[in-house]
Amino acid sequence: MYTTFDETNLDKIVTLLKSHQSKFLSGEKISQILQLSRAAVWKNIKILQSLGYKIESKPKTGYKLHSRSNLLLPWEISDGLQTDIIGRKIYYFNTIDSTQNFALRLSEWPHENGSVIIAKKQTRGRGRLNRKWVSPSGGIWLSVLLKPNFDSSHTSLFPMATSLALSIAIKKILKIDTQLKWPNDLTINDKKVAGILIDASIESNKIEYLIIGVGINFQVKPSAITRQIKNQNYGVATLVEKENNSQVKLVQQFLLELEHVYNQIMSGHVSNIQQKWIKRSSTIGKNITATTTTEVLRGKAIGIDKTGALLLSKDGKIQKLLAADISYKT
Repeated sequence: MYTTFDETNLDKIVTLLKSHQSKFLSGEKISQILQLSRAAVWKNIKILQSLGYKIESKPKTGYKLHSRSNLLLPWEISDGLQTDIIGRKIYYFNTIDSTQNFALRLSEWPHENGSVIIAKKQTRGRGRLNRKWVSPSGGIWLSVLLKPNFDSSHTSLFPMATSLALSIAIKKILKIDTQLKWPNDLTINDKKVAGILIDASIESNKIEYLIIGVGINFQVKPSAITRQIKNQNYGVATLVEKENNSQVKLVQQFLLELEHVYNQIMSGHVSNIQQKWIKRSSTIGKNITATTTTEVLRGKAIGIDKTGALLLSKDGKIQKLLAADISYKT
């Protein structure tokens, strides 16, 4: 595990190499500045190379950084991150059972508001209703722990608000248009490219904590994912097919957009989120089949209310849905 707050010389060496990127920096100079032995400098350089940094080494000359790692390492994300709350602490795992599970453990601690947990790979990723979420290398798997100061009625807004924030970030960084499928999916050509999961603890109508889980098929093989999903009724897509080094920028932009919608919810400005979500929605205006835990409903999706509930119209009657699986085949 790597974090933004544990004592480590890796991020310090990276910072030094970045500041001297046009020339070599001697091992002796790094050793003097960081008060490390030459052997420790060499060892840390080797670790950074194993993490994907391209660092040239020349005897009697030193080290030169040619390119950064594409891994979502904490110090790379925090470098240039423009948020105030989200991302104060960042945890990175090469492999973890679930970022959501780790965030649940962190929720017991008082100073973890805004903490972000990221993994290169999850072994037990989960989606809505405890379904399996296949999380191979090449995707972006993260959770954000929030401790908001508002009542529980706002909880159902977060799948919608988070999917909107992610859609905006993808457009800004990758120039890719995504559609929003109620309640929590991002799609491209009706194929799922990302999903949102919300875990919350509520006591006396107040939210103790809210954990937003986000899974993004950044650069994955859709066929490898679909083979592991049982009873699926949707296709799977990948955001990019060729090697792309925009992962860090995408996460930074997403965290910033998420903080924007979070602040809007905190200040009660929900209508702006509603309007922007509807503009990107693939659900509104369509005849749908909605499968809840107790029944199957059919009708036309005509809008969403201020709680994020889907408004379903049939035979002149309007029903509100807080959670359901949506199919466009009626």
